[in-house]
Amino acid sequence: MKDLLKMTTIQDTASLPGLTPEGERFSGSGERNVNRVQTARGVYVTVHGHFYQPPRENPYLDAIERQPSAAPHHDWNERIYYECYRPNAFARVLNDRGELVGIVNNYEYFSFNIGPTLMAWLERYDMEVYKRILEADRKSAARLNGHGNAIAQAYNHIILPLANERDKYTQIRWGKSDFRARFGRDPEGMWLPETAVDLATLEALVAEGIKFIILAPSQVERCRPILEGGEPQNGELQNGELQNGELQNGESQNGKPEAKWHEVGGGQIDPTRPYRCFLPGSGEGSDRKYIDIFFYDGPISRDMGFNDVLGNSQHFAGRLGLAIHGDNRPSQLISVATDGETFGHHKGGTEKCLAYAFTQEFPRRGWTTTNYAHYLSINPPTWEVELKPVTAWSCSHGVDRWQDDCGCGGGGTWHQKWRRPLRDTLNWLRDRLIEVYEEEGSRLLRDPWQARDEYIQVIRDRSTANVEGFLARHQTHVLSPAEQVDALRLLEMQRNALLMFTSCGWFFEEISRPEGTQVLRYASRAIELAGDVAGVQLEAEFVSRLAQAPSNVDFFKDGANVYRQLVETAQISLEQVAAHYAMSGLFANYATQQRLYCYEAHQRDYQLQRMGPLTLAVGQLQLVSEITLENIEFVFGVLHLGGWDFHCCIQPFNGRRAYTKMKEELFSVLEEGSAAHAILAMSEYFDGKSFSLKDLFAEERHRIMRLLSRETLTRLDRLYGQVYRDNYGVLMGFHRDELPVPKELQVAAEISLSSRCRSAAESLEREISDSPAEMKGVSSASRDMSLIYLQELEAIATEVDRLHCQLDVPDVKKIMEQSIERSLWHFLHEADPDTVEAYLQRVERIIDAGNQLHLGLALDRAQELYFSWLHGEAGDQCFRAGSAESPSESSAPKACWSSAQLKKILAMGQKLNINTSNWESFEV
Repeated sequence: MKDLLKMTTIQDTASLPGLTPEGERFSGSGERNVNRVQTARGVYVTVHGHFYQPPRENPYLDAIERQPSAAPHHDWNERIYYECYRPNAFARVLNDRGELVGIVNNYEYFSFNIGPTLMAWLERYDMEVYKRILEADRKSAARLNGHGNAIAQAYNHIILPLANERDKYTQIRWGKSDFRARFGRDPEGMWLPETAVDLATLEALVAEGIKFIILAPSQVERCRPILEGGEPQNGELQNGELQNGELQNGESQNGKPEAKWHEVGGGQIDPTRPYRCFLPGSGEGSDRKYIDIFFYDGPISRDMGFNDVLGNSQHFAGRLGLAIHGDNRPSQLISVATDGETFGHHKGGTEKCLAYAFTQEFPRRGWTTTNYAHYLSINPPTWEVELKPVTAWSCSHGVDRWQDDCGCGGGGTWHQKWRRPLRDTLNWLRDRLIEVYEEEGSRLLRDPWQARDEYIQVIRDRSTANVEGFLARHQTHVLSPAEQVDALRLLEMQRNALLMFTSCGWFFEEISRPEGTQVLRYASRAIELAGDVAGVQLEAEFVSRLAQAPSNVDFFKDGANVYRQLVETAQISLEQVAAHYAMSGLFANYATQQRLYCYEAHQRDYQLQRMGPLTLAVGQLQLVSEITLENIEFVFGVLHLGGWDFHCCIQPFNGRRAYTKMKEELFSVLEEGSAAHAILAMSEYFDGKSFSLKDLFAEERHRIMRLLSRETLTRLDRLYGQVYRDNYGVLMGFHRDELPVPKELQVAAEISLSSRCRSAAESLEREISDSPAEMKGVSSASRDMSLIYLQELEAIATEVDRLHCQLDVPDVKKIMEQSIERSLWHFLHEADPDTVEAYLQRVERIIDAGNQLHLGLALDRAQELYFSWLHGEAGDQCFRAGSAESPSESSAPKACWSSAQLKKILAMGQKLNINTSNWESFEV
């Protein structure tokens, strides 16, 4: 049993029931069968997840700003991370009592692609999950003859049949390069955005060395066996197929017989085998160019997304089993594919179903979990196909969903007449940007288009050394600093020109949705960069063309107004970045060198002075873009008049003498204590343009608004606290007699208790952050100050229950979860016999307090910490040492815990809802 639990943690498929370390499967009688990893025999299952999120970064800041619709999370990437990406990296296997018995990395069993823009975000957001995905690919490759589960994706999810030839190749090359840099190998397959495909796309894929793709069954027109010497390959007639002379269908040009084509355009293709697609006009015989194609099982894949197939693993396996052909063919592949976000985001908790299916249900049925590349290596195609001309998996009208009002993606009475004008307008802009790029780029880059194809190396790593090396390889001559900036501006212009074609911009029903707005923001940035380098003015005509795209929303009327209202207002100048620095600097202690989104801010001089309610800061600032290397020096003056009133002025630095004179004069005027005089003086030295709080970037503006409101809220907390204390007996009387409580008194109680709860939790957090070192040698839990704050939280919980209060304290929930994790980590890794009980008591009481406060604590990470320790070497050593009368020095852990302590450790596991029965049998 213990080995099985370890298997579900470390993902060692050699431990699966029925598999030897070499992957050989045994029959129930013990008779050795063929090695299914080496030879295609039996039933194979591939579950493919297409994991993707559109690029959401503000193109001026290279960061995702807060998205209120994703609440309580910062943005949709973060929300789906918590609901899908992380749960699949740590998928739970539970017993019938709901206790944790295993943790599975589902990515080790999925076939999957993860969009490069999403992988870049994951790498920045959570390196642990990012590394588990990479590790899963390595482990699957080790299990499956060197064929990893991961496949590549065309870079930023543009519809390849609608792209021009250069953009097709760049998207494929960027996808391959990003994949190689992350997974350490070349991709064998590639996921096509929306599985959209045409002949030109196939030709580009073949030219770039892609071996296979995955398509929907509706995308194929016809199929037939591949003949060798006039006979089907590998005995394809064995199952009674193609009888009655169907092989002969006339003579080919070289005189060899050909098999008859079978029309399967209605989705009748058999998805249990791979197929080969030969490119027309690509030669004869062995010289013919081709790409292999897998067609996923359409009905089952739809059921996964829209029905309850993933409700439990037996149901899921049963549904897959219906697709098995009972015709005694040597092997067959049950292949399903859907959006990866289905597993946890669209259908909550379904990652558990997959974890159990992969590690228990499929092996029990004698099925082999594999991926497309591995199955292709042991069972190459014996059939060929011809595809329909232009198709995709989510549009029944070819690819019209991304260019016309075809009805796909619509809803209610809303039309999609805006799609064609939007597509045409962006195509027009793309072509104008090509002219700028070729004309200006040829002065700076030896081969501008090759430089664009290799620019992905800079996108992944914008370090100074890497950028300099890239420019050195591609420059026509040694570029001056100004020319380097222009070269990078041109390449960024092209990057944004690719991002503006991200498919999501057309996918839904309305141009003013966030997806449509986002592609227009990329277009806006590309237009700006073109103007910076070449002086061309493209925005006016671009907006004029957008006016032909009708909006369904009366407020906007058309795409031009969408641009003016949602895109122009999001444009950010360097002056605005400087103003952001100046105003936020009043509330933050910036270092002399500070990263500010995608800019490096170098503080050359700074002076701040307060005079009564007025605060004046004057400074000299150099801003350097990490993306284009452009830099400019500013001087700023910012006057805080109190409350939410700010007056900030920015202008280029014009010399040290002028700056010093201005600074002295402004501070001299401040001493008069007159806000009006100070503003007039600032107007004399600056150009008259000013910035206020509303010009700050949204998240910093919100932070400052909260800071400015803190004093008022503190006063209100005191007031409500006094009302609550004065009327506590009255409140209890109302509740005792089950009378409606006056709203004013109930609100006062909830606000007061929320404030006390927040204060106690923050104090607990500070104490726990400091306590590990202090707890060394602690012999009494009473000396742990954290217990005082826990007692306060417990008292608050009692009052909350008595008064039926509803606390709104999401920050307290987060603090307590982190406190549990931190305390548990220190207990498992640093505690000794003298401190173990104090740590255990603390963790237990934090969990209890959170439950009493009805916070809905998420204990996932705490479970993972404990489970990993219990099933790891440290846990084994502890229990071996605790159960032995005289443990050897080599096997004993650093600290020998007593039997009573080990029992308490197991009790902690039960508290975390982890099955510990396997260890309870130890005689400790």
